[in-house]
Amino acid sequence: MDRLSRPEPIALEEYRQRRASLMATLPEDSAILMSSASLVTRSHDSDYPFRQDSDFHYLTGFPEPEALLVLLPDRCGGRAVLFCQDRDPTQEAWTGRRYGAEGAVTAFGLDEAFENAERESRLPELLDGRRSLYLPLDDSRTRALADMSRTRLLARQRQGAVAPVAYHDVTATLHETRLIKSDAELKLMRHAATISARAHCRAMRAAQAGLREYHLQAEIEHEFRWQGASGPAYDTIVGSGDNACVLHYIENDDVLNDGDLVLIDAGAEFDLYAGDITRTFPVSGRFSDAQRALYEVVLHAQQRAVDAVRPDATLADIHAGVVRDLTAGLIELGLLSGELQTCIDDESYRRFYLHSTSHWLGLDVHDVGSYRLAGEPRRLEPGMVLTVEPGLYIPDADDIPVRYRGIGIRIEDDVVVTTEGGEVLTAAVPKQVSDIEAWMSDV
Repeated sequence: MDRLSRPEPIALEEYRQRRASLMATLPEDSAILMSSASLVTRSHDSDYPFRQDSDFHYLTGFPEPEALLVLLPDRCGGRAVLFCQDRDPTQEAWTGRRYGAEGAVTAFGLDEAFENAERESRLPELLDGRRSLYLPLDDSRTRALADMSRTRLLARQRQGAVAPVAYHDVTATLHETRLIKSDAELKLMRHAATISARAHCRAMRAAQAGLREYHLQAEIEHEFRWQGASGPAYDTIVGSGDNACVLHYIENDDVLNDGDLVLIDAGAEFDLYAGDITRTFPVSGRFSDAQRALYEVVLHAQQRAVDAVRPDATLADIHAGVVRDLTAGLIELGLLSGELQTCIDDESYRRFYLHSTSHWLGLDVHDVGSYRLAGEPRRLEPGMVLTVEPGLYIPDADDIPVRYRGIGIRIEDDVVVTTEGGEVLTAAVPKQVSDIEAWMSDV
């Protein structure tokens, strides 16, 4: 199997610019505290694979747990100080090498770094005179460090120490910045999308009756790791038959049956950036007439929604167009009855379409950033990345025509907003009926 060339990592200067831009929005007598992720116990003495906190990664690129970033705005652009794990040869022999303070400065372009053994003594010194602290207010670990520093500074007021008087949440400002992707970020996202697309194509071609859903999951995730991704960006969904009607089905242990469809929702994570693709295809390689009819309804809605991605459009408008197209298709197939607008207004379509059409994509698969500004749906801007993923999920119920019962279909692509419209990152995976059938027959 061939291997993709790896894109260049994000340059240290971009991380510096991110920190500087964030500090420039805040008063000079403030400070920002941001903690890394921690190791999480899986069972007894083993941990889950470490995955860095997305906000911390965005500001540092630093890959280790138990670290603390301190940003100190000033007239010269500010300072970035890191506290990190102590160098410990005995521990490193068991769990891997650590950068330590000196290595962190050299490798990640920070102004200063100290090992955690010095944190309780040095952190209050750094925060002396900083009247406002900006931190994730819902992060108890960071809040505890802020409280510790404030308590020590209050105890030294008679010696001239000045303690913080207010805490503010930093996440809203940071998350708005993360919403618009840089050119370097988009290169990583294109790569994650390319890996994800190859994995879907591979699973599609491997499908056959008698396999289990986890066999296709194995094909998908093998391709992720083979191409250098850290693994899935989220739990891989492989739902065959009526399992496809369970939106977050992750058991992936059922048998693939001839005549059924299988829905795969899976994306690779590369350098912490997520891909997110869904395709639905027949186990046998050929759609039945009923499957094709439903599939074409979803495909028509999805293609029109992708075409609607452009600057100044809103996700609300794109979703409204999908609802109209899906509802019209459901009426045409006899799954809904009545006037189109009535079925939209009374939300009877929601029996078959339960979710929104889009979400932001980036360092998190459901990425950060507000969907509304001043109470109104925000308008798309170049550099935003979103998914477009309509679906239909037909219950196995007595009032449903037998030929449609238990069919679940979702089609999802990743789209970058450009100055001209939208760039589809995941177009390499077949989604036209004829293309899917041709791909699956060409084994």
